Amino acid sequence: MTRIDAKFAELQAAGKKAFVAYVMAGDPDYDTSLEIVKGLPAAGVDVIELGLPFTDPMADGPTIQLAGQRALESGMTLQSTLDLATEFRRTDNTTPIVLMGYYNPIYSRGVDRFLVDAQTAGIDGLIVVDLPPEEDDELCIPAQKAGLNFIRLATPTTDDKRLPKVLQNTSGFVYYVSITGITGAAEAEATNVGPEVARIKASTDLPVIVGFGINSPEKSRAIASVADGAVVGSAIVSQIGAGKPVSEVLAFVKSLSDGAHSA
Repeated sequence: MTRIDAKFAELQAAGKKAFVAYVMAGDPDYDTSLEIVKGLPAAGVDVIELGLPFTDPMADGPTIQLAGQRALESGMTLQSTLDLATEFRRTDNTTPIVLMGYYNPIYSRGVDRFLVDAQTAGIDGLIVVDLPPEEDDELCIPAQKAGLNFIRLATPTTDDKRLPKVLQNTSGFVYYVSITGITGAAEAEATNVGPEVARIKASTDLPVIVGFGINSPEKSRAIASVADGAVVGSAIVSQIGAGKPVSEVLAFVKSLSDGAHSA
């Protein structure tokens, strides 16, 4: 059982919805990013999604693209992203970390070496948005053999014919993308999301967590009420990009987590 599995079992036993927060590793710089990540659990974050900076983030809107650029300009690499996770683990051995990004940096490092290094750093799961199920032998299967969850995205265009393929080797949780398009492009609507979550849950026992388009405590609560939890990324990253003090960023995160947990 991974930390992700344990966390969702704990939440289910308590009858609580999950709150997942995304931040870009190294945004705006290593030290500030580490301070933010270390503060997330106390702000009510159940699972941390740690963005891996990359030069060509196809699924991300301007907010997260700019975060990646800031991180890269500050010198962030795959190694320093793993170093940040390692440093976080010195004081927190329970909060799950999902590394979210693109395959190129992992491929460049080499899958076998990456998986060993990710395990050592305390990474629990991977979301690699440009590796479809047809490429499972590339990273998904090796990752699961190494004890890491491989979390897949389902979208509004994932029809009933495609869904079984998407779910086939998914573990940890299913990430439902609430809108068609890039991150931060539109607002999620619970009335649209609810039936889609129910459709996915009819085909899997995994928790279904909804992300994209959640930008307020009210929206976090509304989406969590029709799913197993909510993910917020762009709204948090925009606070960091605006240069808000770490304390203000974490206070905003706490308001979002309170929204999800009140569902």
